[in-house]
Amino acid sequence: MPTQTRKASARDIQSTQDTRLTASAVPPRVGAWINSRELAEANADIEPLLVPASSDPAELRSLTKRWLRRELGFIGNPQFSEKRAGREIFAEELALAPRRSELGIAALRKSGVDLPIHLSRLCEAPLLKQEQEQLLFKRMNFLMHQASIHRSLLSVERPSRVRIDLIEKLVALAEWHRDRIVEANLRLVFSIVKKFVNPNNTFDDLLSDGIVGLIRAVEKFDYDRGFRFSTYATQVVRRNSYRTVVVNQQDRQKVSSGLQDLDLEISDEGRSSAISEKRWHELRSRLAVMLDDLDRREKFIVRARFSLGSHRKVHTLQSLADRLGISKERVRQLERRAMDKLRAMAGETQLGELDAAQS
Repeated sequence: MPTQTRKASARDIQSTQDTRLTASAVPPRVGAWINSRELAEANADIEPLLVPASSDPAELRSLTKRWLRRELGFIGNPQFSEKRAGREIFAEELALAPRRSELGIAALRKSGVDLPIHLSRLCEAPLLKQEQEQLLFKRMNFLMHQASIHRSLLSVERPSRVRIDLIEKLVALAEWHRDRIVEANLRLVFSIVKKFVNPNNTFDDLLSDGIVGLIRAVEKFDYDRGFRFSTYATQVVRRNSYRTVVVNQQDRQKVSSGLQDLDLEISDEGRSSAISEKRWHELRSRLAVMLDDLDRREKFIVRARFSLGSHRKVHTLQSLADRLGISKERVRQLERRAMDKLRAMAGETQLGELDAAQS
């Protein structure tokens, strides 16, 4: 549709529509497919989650700005631009099989890890047939494509409650389809992350990171290339798990080096990757407590200089000086003062004895 026609449609909607979006009141330019039988379950599930836009002009403008800043990513397809695309896409029957508790229990047993029984609920969704998988991906991306179109018509000067409600509904429907794909592939995540479990990397932590990786894989997968999603997801989750293990190892080495700089005795065993999980958490928590006793600038400097926490690289004195707006020499003085405080606190808490007691 030409740009001028799009703008005219947005003005028409703004001037003629002042009611909220409901299941029976669909704004112009949204086909009847949004209330089709194929979307009945999704509409019922998302309805309690939708919060109608405020009628207050200031809040409405603020909400419009947030939607304009939000990224609405999707994998495009030529079919999405066709006039009857929505009707055709939602005319196909999805026919998802119901969840089965025995599938979740079987997945938990196969993991080989002693896990709480409630985790079995994550794996109760049956595997998808290839046709179902492709249709879910097509619908998810089409819904995000539609949300992106309507988002492009938003105006901060003339905000539309109807259009904002519509965008929220389209995104919620897209996420509903995304979640169905994720649920059907969670057993794959279980089977991958269990291979990376060791005394320093728990199954729970790896599973959480694996699920995040799976969600990202769903959002990036191009279903139109003809490959099964599991092939792509396996590589993504495996790479994500490996990265988690490496980062954890690097963090342990950073803490060990930091404790050495505080003149604490750490054995060779403590510096190796075989450091016990309990011991590692005790050392890290003790160091975190000590850091909390520093003032804001001292804490920031120590974390940045030793690459702790969110700092993934060691910062130079000059870079910290530029960040803090002080001289390089002043940063050096603050670092020295912070290290003196930490050494004093380390002596008081006798962290050296922690190593001796558990080595």
